[in-house]
Amino acid sequence: MIEQYSRAYWEERLAGLSLARGHFIDGRTQPAVSGRTFTRTRPMDGQPGAVLARGDAADVDRAVASARKAFASGAWRGRDPLEKKRIMLRWAELIRAHGEELALLETLDVGKPVQASLGVDVRLCAEGIQYYGEMIDKMYDEIAPTGPKARALVRKVPLGVVAAITPWNYPMIIDAWKLGPAIAAGNCVVLKPAEQSSLSALRLAELAVEAGLPAGVFNVVTGFGEEVGKPLALHADVDMVAFTGSTEVGRLIMSYAARSNLKRVALELGGKSPLVVFADADLDAAASAAAWGCFYNSGETCHAATRLLVQRPVQDALIEKIEAVVKREIVLAHPFEPEAQIGALIEAEHMDKVLGLVAAGEADGGRRVFGAERVLSETGGCYVSPGVVTDVTNDMRIARQEIFGPVLAAIAFDTEEEALAIANDTIYGLAGAVFTRDMDRAHRFSEGIHAGTVWINTYDMSNFATPFGGFKQSGFGRDRSVHAIDKYCDYKTIWQQFG
Repeated sequence: MIEQYSRAYWEERLAGLSLARGHFIDGRTQPAVSGRTFTRTRPMDGQPGAVLARGDAADVDRAVASARKAFASGAWRGRDPLEKKRIMLRWAELIRAHGEELALLETLDVGKPVQASLGVDVRLCAEGIQYYGEMIDKMYDEIAPTGPKARALVRKVPLGVVAAITPWNYPMIIDAWKLGPAIAAGNCVVLKPAEQSSLSALRLAELAVEAGLPAGVFNVVTGFGEEVGKPLALHADVDMVAFTGSTEVGRLIMSYAARSNLKRVALELGGKSPLVVFADADLDAAASAAAWGCFYNSGETCHAATRLLVQRPVQDALIEKIEAVVKREIVLAHPFEPEAQIGALIEAEHMDKVLGLVAAGEADGGRRVFGAERVLSETGGCYVSPGVVTDVTNDMRIARQEIFGPVLAAIAFDTEEEALAIANDTIYGLAGAVFTRDMDRAHRFSEGIHAGTVWINTYDMSNFATPFGGFKQSGFGRDRSVHAIDKYCDYKTIWQQFG
């Protein structure tokens, strides 16, 4: 690692950083109407972090009014497509130019290694804005087939004001998944970031205005779910809510939409993804995929491979190989350390939940083979080591509930039919994977897994060309790809009759 990115380098940058931030509404930073603030605790060391505006319904009203005014004026949607594209591309370049600052803000909020924030989260955020910016001047309307005495124009039009409510595990990436297609389609957005991770969203909004995005097109209101998220989802002048988060909160979002103005809803929710390994698989490849697929980002990933379904004859050998991958490759350390591959969990309450599910797994008959325990407690941070619990059956709490931590539950199976039944025996349907050298089985099994994404002999490979989302209680609607544009638009028919 080059010296520029030593721990001392990041500590020095942190010392000169202002962490007191207001909302971003109508193109400028504004305090909460109430004047209230709240202080974010840093997960890496338990020290005070950002001081943020604590929003409520009054701030939501201001932000929605700003977005509605911008939409009604046509200041964004009415511009030439090529001009809008240039602004979006300029925004992407500004994100790259301010990458170190954004990475530091992200890491302070969520505790992930700053190298991951810089090399993955900032990069994918910029790529997302660029991807949808490039699409703006390539979206065509349609002429429907009619007789010679009529012409029917089918136009794809923006919905209006979109509320985006995003989670704390990949703030910049998921913000880009919502902002890119929503704004490219011509909508105006009010973003409510998770209260744990608001800093990067506020900076993204500032950079958007610097790039040329008109005031009111992108607003950010910070605060808590009950105080900001709920009034935003209930707001009668919001046309759609795009939400990524827990299934529990997703249910609330749907109820708020129904109780208010029947606004559109798109949900990307929880997961309990199976990674299925047959005895004929390349066990080294499977072990690497299982370890990184579950433990990356400290397991705080909605599609993390938290259920390892392994054919009984190779179970012990595979788990030994997973432990070897962890020891060899996955370094848990302070997020500013250059060698850190994973860092802290988001907060103490969440750490307790993760450790509680490990304890529940053991109480139900599981056996903790290695890891899955609190470490580095002397730092004051929220660190849990990657670990495996084996002897798990699919009816145990550790196999049913989304753990959102670096804990892999290993479930043995004997036959392909049994494996598929276990894989699909979950309320979720976000992702899955199968490892086997038998390609007939691989395709048969991948078709059989009821999930939005299924990998064969790999895990967590994707790009912006592929849609992402789930089945069942993992939600509906898709992020990424050209298909993401559709959920932020509606079709309008204009019929002209001749003679």
